[in-house]
Amino acid sequence: MRYTPEFQDPDDLLLVSRHLNGRGPWLRPARQVPYAHVLYAAAVRGHAPTAVVARLAALGYTDVQHSGAPWPDSIGIEDAELVKRKGHDSYSQQWIDVGEPVSLREIVETAGHAKSSPADIACRLTALGYRLGDSGPLPGSPNPRDLMLLRTDRRGDGSWLGWGDEVSAAHVLDAAEYLACSPHAAATRMAALGLRLPYTPEPDDERILRFGDTHRARYPGRYASAPLGHVLAVARETGRRPADIVARLEVLGVGGPGAAVPDSPQDDDLVILSEELDGCRPWLQRNTVVGLQMRHILRAALATGRSPAGITARLTELGHRLHENAELPETADEADVRLLETVDRSYRDDVHLENVLRSASLTGRSPADVASRLTALGYTLPDEVEYPDVRGALAAS
Repeated sequence: MRYTPEFQDPDDLLLVSRHLNGRGPWLRPARQVPYAHVLYAAAVRGHAPTAVVARLAALGYTDVQHSGAPWPDSIGIEDAELVKRKGHDSYSQQWIDVGEPVSLREIVETAGHAKSSPADIACRLTALGYRLGDSGPLPGSPNPRDLMLLRTDRRGDGSWLGWGDEVSAAHVLDAAEYLACSPHAAATRMAALGLRLPYTPEPDDERILRFGDTHRARYPGRYASAPLGHVLAVARETGRRPADIVARLEVLGVGGPGAAVPDSPQDDDLVILSEELDGCRPWLQRNTVVGLQMRHILRAALATGRSPAGITARLTELGHRLHENAELPETADEADVRLLETVDRSYRDDVHLENVLRSASLTGRSPADVASRLTALGYTLPDEVEYPDVRGALAAS
């Protein structure tokens, strides 16, 4: 049965309305009035909290929740806003409950809405009579990512980390990937929020975890593994051993390159391990299915002056492999590189008539020449076709 107050005074109706707007739903005299309701009503009406308690008692609301500490002499609306629950589930619990320690999530959620720091919110709530779930220091600067750093499940309402909870390296990577930020920044902030990490963030972690150049590919996710080129480049920049970089990556939850890491890299290792052959990222990724691209081997040979066999041997030592169908030429040729740029088939795929004709059109070579050269490089051309020995027009790029 719905309750309706018998009195009609607008100020009193505002005081006993659950949402402090003078309209139902109403507080019931038989139920306890929340502590935060009193604080917020005092701020809205410009009265002392003790005056609000006295007026409620006169209206029959004698059971008022109390913090155990003296009521504040006065309260401003900015502080009163802090005691309102924020977020998508605030409909089920309107106020922060003074009877329970304030959770880390409530601190962070309130700080986000107030655009303030967790430390400031904790201090202000403590002054209002609230108890914190932990007495450790909190960050003195605001960070809009804080709330999502605490969320452990992205589905539904999710689950949340609390004071002193332990987090895994995988959670750090997941949160950073979701927020498109550095895992090192995420880990540092989690530690500042009082969460327990399986490692202590170090300054070099930022460089160790920065893989790529694009916004989304810059940092690794949970299942990422570090390319060897990245490991060697970071080792050179930081003066640390490559094996130490791999060990640190594993501590941070990132897999290693999956191959033996040389203690003393050769001078041109970074060149042949870079996709653009400039010694910089993006780095060559291990492909255990189709192996190395022949085009990369030939380009690396031309860039370094080494033979294709020499490049292949070194990349094999560094954990890469050439597909068993591939046939290495003795020398690298720019014409082969241009031809292979037009081939979108791997050594596991058959090269059909349409693929040959496309390459012939793009290179200006005859289909017969293309077919012959691809066969010599180890590609399989299963079609029984007599390819014409006539050059086509070079397609416009």
